[in-house]
Amino acid sequence: MVRTFTLTTQKGGTGKTTLATSLAVAAMQAGEQVVAFDLDPQGSLVAWGKLRGVDGLHVERFPPEKVGQLPTMMKALGSKGFTVAILDTPGADNTATHQAMGAATMCLVPIRPTRLDANAVKPTVQALLRGDTLFSFILNQCPPTPRNGRAAEMASGLAALGYLAEPMVVQRADYQGAYAAGQGVTEYAPEGKAAEEMRQLWRWIDNQSKGAKQ
Repeated sequence: MVRTFTLTTQKGGTGKTTLATSLAVAAMQAGEQVVAFDLDPQGSLVAWGKLRGVDGLHVERFPPEKVGQLPTMMKALGSKGFTVAILDTPGADNTATHQAMGAATMCLVPIRPTRLDANAVKPTVQALLRGDTLFSFILNQCPPTPRNGRAAEMASGLAALGYLAEPMVVQRADYQGAYAAGQGVTEYAPEGKAAEEMRQLWRWIDNQSKGAKQ
């Protein structure tokens, strides 16, 4: 059975693609058979995949003309040997985003610790609640001292609601370096703090999603 994880928020600049790439690699390194689909017209995930080449992690552009078939196509991936699918969506309220949310085992909502992001994410959360979809925020691009200030306030509020993934993801140069090299951060700097964050984040997502409705 394929578990599908959709990175979604109706706002650009939150780090969806960077998270998608490093989570895909972390899942692969944990033994999953991973396919990552790019639903964003900007094509940043596919561009990363081209840098990466062929190594067992499949990265594809999802054909826009088939977006209406997305939930069915995700269920069929198991017959091809995949165990995890990661969907990178556009930062917009459109058909592709809603189909990807509906197809998800779990939606992952990146949010930066800013008032602007907190306000902008409300339509995404409302749509997820209407669809009764399992979801969690990923507090992303936090300052190096995330336990202080707005990041800590936002983390406290989201955790109280039961919707916060662990750990918070700190803004580190390794993430951008990994993307530019066509790698996940756990490959680019495997002993670094960013790599450990991403391994922890994948373990949390993996545990939370097990037993979720498919």
